[in-house]
Amino acid sequence: MTELDTHGQYGPWAVIAGGSEGVGAELARELGAAGINVVLVARRPGPLHATAATVRSLGVEVRTVVADLTTPEAIDAVVAATDDVEVGLVVYNAGANAHGRPFTEGDLGAFRRVVDLNIGAMLALTHHYARPMSERGRGGILLMGSLAGYVGTSTEGVYGGTKAFSRIFAEGLWAELREHGVHVLELVLGVTRTPAMERAGLNFDVPGMHVSEPAAVAREGLAALPHGPVHVVSGNEAIVELRSTGERARLVAGTEKIMRNLLPQP
Repeated sequence: MTELDTHGQYGPWAVIAGGSEGVGAELARELGAAGINVVLVARRPGPLHATAATVRSLGVEVRTVVADLTTPEAIDAVVAATDDVEVGLVVYNAGANAHGRPFTEGDLGAFRRVVDLNIGAMLALTHHYARPMSERGRGGILLMGSLAGYVGTSTEGVYGGTKAFSRIFAEGLWAELREHGVHVLELVLGVTRTPAMERAGLNFDVPGMHVSEPAAVAREGLAALPHGPVHVVSGNEAIVELRSTGERARLVAGTEKIMRNLLPQP
């Protein structure tokens, strides 16, 4: 991170939605070490304040917003927390799958909250900060994607659909903002050893499966940010190539078998 012109391109403040743990917390540490102040947004106050204390120890300012990003009030709170500062980087790392269920057996309200978190809140925050970046001629927008956005399965159809939207949106935004000096990247994650994935009950010991570490993902994502619009975290390239095949029925059926080994069944 220190090799990048962080202050000129991305500073002096960054907003990290989903910044309390996992990749978001590692991104906060990387940015803090580079001298960029951060606003951390998360739903759970305990991990949020713990990460904030760690980043403050690096000598930068840290603000925290405890909020559920599926609510309009949360977006207003984030905006209010940054009204008096210049935000040069937005990271949208919120959006783990909170309702992995077969669609016909799940709760429609819960599915809508997955959409609100992964699409609605992402659009709202990106829209608020992207225009000033474009006018200044600098800045960065880093959106967290997922391999789930390349194929549908019986329990990840809604979540995977939102991640497919995120990737296409990132490409469109990159095309719009690249001439204005703003970097846009969707960072596509595979299985990553984060607290959220551990709480979801993922089996990290499936033979042959690549498992990424949050700190390595954070460093790779920041290094790739100037080179958007999409970057697949190292070790997952072959999966993306496979999931781009035209033989969709065979692909979906095969992925379904893998998911049954990877995730606990509801």
